[in-house]
Amino acid sequence: MKEFKFTIHGNEYEVEIKQLEEGIGKIEVNGTLYEVELHKKEEKASKTPILMRSPVPTAKGAHKIKKSKGGLFKVTAPLPGNVLQVFVKEGDEVKKGDKLLLYEAMKMENTVVSEKVGHVKTIKVKPGDAVLQDDLLIELELEQE
Repeated sequence: MKEFKFTIHGNEYEVEIKQLEEGIGKIEVNGTLYEVELHKKEEKASKTPILMRSPVPTAKGAHKIKKSKGGLFKVTAPLPGNVLQVFVKEGDEVKKGDKLLLYEAMKMENTVVSEKVGHVKTIKVKPGDAVLQDDLLIELELEQE
Protein backbone atom coordinates (compact mmCIF):
# COMPACT_ATOMS: atom_id res chain seq x y z
CA MET A 1 0.00 0.00 0.00
CA LYS A 2 2.21 2.86 1.27
CA GLU A 3 5.83 3.01 2.28
CA PHE A 4 7.33 5.37 4.84
CA LYS A 5 10.77 6.01 6.32
CA PHE A 6 11.04 7.06 9.98
CA THR A 7 14.01 8.03 12.12
CA ILE A 8 13.40 7.50 15.82
CA HIS A 9 16.27 8.20 18.30
CA GLY A 10 18.76 8.00 15.44
CA ASN A 11 17.49 4.59 14.24
CA GLU A 12 16.07 4.41 10.72
CA TYR A 13 12.93 2.33 10.06
CA GLU A 14 11.33 1.38 6.74
CA VAL A 15 7.60 0.90 7.26
CA GLU A 16 5.20 -0.52 4.70
CA ILE A 17 1.49 -0.57 5.38
CA LYS A 18 0.18 -3.86 4.01
CA GLN A 19 -3.51 -3.81 5.02
CA LEU A 20 -5.97 -1.63 6.99
CA GLU A 21 -9.37 -2.99 8.09
CA GLU A 22 -11.69 -1.88 10.89
CA GLY A 23 -9.03 -0.30 13.09
CA ILE A 24 -6.50 -3.15 12.65
CA GLY A 25 -3.46 -2.62 10.46
CA LYS A 26 -0.86 -5.05 9.17
CA ILE A 27 2.48 -3.30 8.74
CA GLU A 28 5.98 -4.40 7.93
CA VAL A 29 8.83 -2.68 9.79
CA ASN A 30 12.35 -3.42 8.44
CA GLY A 31 11.13 -6.78 7.12
CA THR A 32 9.19 -7.88 10.25
CA LEU A 33 5.37 -8.12 9.99
CA TYR A 34 3.31 -6.58 12.82
CA GLU A 35 -0.39 -6.35 13.48
CA VAL A 36 -1.30 -3.05 15.13
CA GLU A 37 -4.45 -1.48 16.47
CA LEU A 38 -5.17 2.00 15.21
CA HIS A 39 -6.42 4.67 17.59
CA LYS A 40 -8.24 7.27 15.58
CA LYS A 41 -9.25 10.52 17.18
CA GLU A 42 -12.46 11.64 15.51
CA GLU A 43 -12.82 15.36 15.17
CA LYS A 44 -16.19 16.74 14.25
CA ALA A 45 -15.29 19.80 12.28
CA SER A 46 -18.12 21.94 11.04
CA LYS A 47 -17.89 23.08 7.45
CA THR A 48 -20.06 26.08 8.24
CA PRO A 49 -18.04 29.06 9.42
CA ILE A 50 -19.05 30.63 12.70
CA LEU A 51 -19.43 34.38 12.48
CA MET A 52 -18.26 36.27 15.50
CA ARG A 53 -19.81 39.72 15.68
CA SER A 54 -19.41 42.29 18.36
CA PRO A 55 -22.65 43.38 20.04
CA VAL A 56 -24.44 46.32 18.43
CA PRO A 57 -24.48 49.31 20.77
CA THR A 58 -27.95 50.65 21.47
CA ALA A 59 -28.94 53.83 23.22
CA LYS A 60 -30.68 53.59 26.57
CA GLY A 61 -34.45 53.32 26.01
CA ALA A 62 -34.06 52.72 22.25
CA HIS A 63 -36.16 49.55 22.48
CA LYS A 64 -39.23 51.51 23.59
CA ILE A 65 -41.80 52.60 21.02
CA LYS A 66 -42.27 56.33 21.07
CA LYS A 67 -45.85 57.50 20.67
CA SER A 68 -46.37 60.20 18.10
CA LYS A 69 -47.89 63.49 19.25
CA GLY A 70 -49.26 64.77 15.98
CA GLY A 71 -47.17 65.43 12.90
CA LEU A 72 -47.15 63.72 9.51
CA PHE A 73 -47.66 60.05 8.74
CA LYS A 74 -46.53 58.86 5.32
CA VAL A 75 -48.58 56.15 3.60
CA THR A 76 -46.29 54.25 1.22
CA ALA A 77 -46.82 51.54 -1.40
CA PRO A 78 -46.21 48.07 0.05
CA LEU A 79 -45.56 46.62 -3.45
CA PRO A 80 -44.99 47.97 -6.95
CA GLY A 81 -48.23 48.39 -8.90
CA ASN A 82 -50.76 50.74 -10.52
CA VAL A 83 -53.19 53.06 -8.70
CA LEU A 84 -56.77 52.20 -9.69
CA GLN A 85 -58.88 54.46 -7.46
CA VAL A 86 -58.38 57.05 -4.69
CA PHE A 87 -61.18 57.05 -2.08
CA VAL A 88 -60.22 60.24 -0.16
CA LYS A 89 -59.67 63.93 -0.94
CA GLU A 90 -57.26 66.39 0.62
CA GLY A 91 -58.69 67.64 3.92
CA ASP A 92 -60.81 64.51 4.57
CA GLU A 93 -60.82 63.15 8.10
CA VAL A 94 -59.82 59.48 8.31
CA LYS A 95 -60.04 56.94 11.08
CA LYS A 96 -57.95 53.83 11.57
CA GLY A 97 -59.07 51.22 9.02
CA ASP A 98 -60.67 53.69 6.52
CA LYS A 99 -60.02 52.90 2.85
CA LEU A 100 -57.55 55.33 1.28
CA LEU A 101 -56.95 53.90 -2.19
CA LEU A 102 -57.14 50.82 -4.37
CA TYR A 103 -54.22 49.65 -6.45
CA GLU A 104 -53.27 46.63 -8.53
CA ALA A 105 -50.07 44.74 -7.71
CA MET A 106 -49.03 41.28 -8.92
CA LYS A 107 -52.34 40.90 -10.80
CA MET A 108 -54.34 41.41 -7.59
CA GLU A 109 -56.34 44.39 -6.37
CA ASN A 110 -55.18 45.66 -2.99
CA THR A 111 -56.85 48.18 -0.71
CA VAL A 112 -54.61 50.52 1.27
CA VAL A 113 -56.23 51.46 4.59
CA SER A 114 -55.33 54.10 7.13
CA GLU A 115 -53.20 52.97 10.05
CA LYS A 116 -53.70 56.25 11.95
CA VAL A 117 -56.36 58.82 12.82
CA GLY A 118 -55.96 62.20 11.14
CA HIS A 119 -56.65 64.41 8.14
CA VAL A 120 -55.47 63.86 4.56
CA LYS A 121 -52.84 66.54 4.01
CA THR A 122 -51.62 65.64 0.51
CA ILE A 123 -52.35 62.98 -2.09
CA LYS A 124 -49.26 62.25 -4.17
CA VAL A 125 -50.86 59.88 -6.73
CA LYS A 126 -53.88 59.74 -9.03
CA PRO A 127 -55.68 56.85 -10.76
CA GLY A 128 -53.51 55.35 -13.52
CA ASP A 129 -50.18 56.19 -11.83
CA ALA A 130 -47.56 53.43 -11.62
CA VAL A 131 -45.86 53.25 -8.22
CA LEU A 132 -42.81 51.41 -6.94
CA GLN A 133 -42.42 49.78 -3.55
CA ASP A 134 -42.11 52.38 -0.75
CA ASP A 135 -43.24 55.26 -3.02
CA LEU A 136 -45.13 57.96 -1.09
CA LEU A 137 -48.89 57.74 -1.77
CA ILE A 138 -50.59 59.94 0.82
CA GLU A 139 -49.52 62.13 3.74
CA LEU A 140 -51.76 62.20 6.81
CA GLU A 141 -51.66 64.97 9.40
CA LEU A 142 -52.10 63.13 12.68
CA GLU A 143 -54.53 64.11 15.43
CA GLN A 144 -53.06 65.47 18.67
CA GLU A 145 -53.43 62.89 21.46
